[in-house]
Amino acid sequence: MFLPWKNLEEKLQTMLAEDTGQSDITTALIVPSDSTAEAEVIAKETGIIAGIEEAKILVESLGLEATVLVSDGQKAKARSILMEISGDTRTILSVERTLLNIISHMSGIATTTRKLKEKIRKAKLKTRIACTRKVAPGLLYFDKKAVLIGGGDTHRLHLDDMVLIKDNHIAVAGSLKKAIQKARKEASFSKKLEVEVTKTKDALVAAKAGADIIMLDNFSPRQIEKAIKMLRREHLYGKAMLEASGRITAENILAYAETGVDIVSLGEITSSTKALDVSLEIKKTT
Repeated sequence: MFLPWKNLEEKLQTMLAEDTGQSDITTALIVPSDSTAEAEVIAKETGIIAGIEEAKILVESLGLEATVLVSDGQKAKARSILMEISGDTRTILSVERTLLNIISHMSGIATTTRKLKEKIRKAKLKTRIACTRKVAPGLLYFDKKAVLIGGGDTHRLHLDDMVLIKDNHIAVAGSLKKAIQKARKEASFSKKLEVEVTKTKDALVAAKAGADIIMLDNFSPRQIEKAIKMLRREHLYGKAMLEASGRITAENILAYAETGVDIVSLGEITSSTKALDVSLEIKKTT
């Protein structure tokens, strides 16, 4: 994922402004205005690092110097130095929490994603790991990029990425078939069409109606196997990609991946992943 430097800087500056408020009063009271310092950003536990690019852009936009020692996507061991920062001491201390929040949050997502991907790989399966749009407002870019860095699929980034017909769309349209037909008629040729189904028989309806992707929502592995068997019987298996979503966790992900679906999507990758423990330590001041 890529954003022009200036656009990304604006997002980061908004985060910093939210944390700083009108002033970092503690730093202003204690740290001399002419003080300079050297600091290190350190991983306190092993994990896949993400958010380094964002952290570098943020500190450099504030007039600080940054040297990256561990790049996004690399695995860092506990006590590894990720980045060295130098410059105005007050600025370093004021940006500290925003900087660490970005790296720890994104690294936590990247680490979780990588673990899930490795779990699938070790089982010799080709199922894709994807996140969902369950992200905190304002963090979509950062969360999705962290998934990508961890080796996962971002799924939709925005509502205009593709057509995704869900239960409420079907309720308004009157039926699953009508919803698909209307979307097919009006949508651009460039947009894929995915349909969320909650019943086995609806997977067949979606396949026959020409869905590109069928999301089997809240299906158990046994129900998915039943749906695949039905699609095979009708010679429709493989015509559309199959996505399993809902109630999937790190503990049961293999059971879903082994059914034969193409994609397994988990909201918990971005909505409830533990942040990686990262700290900033001042090493020298003048």
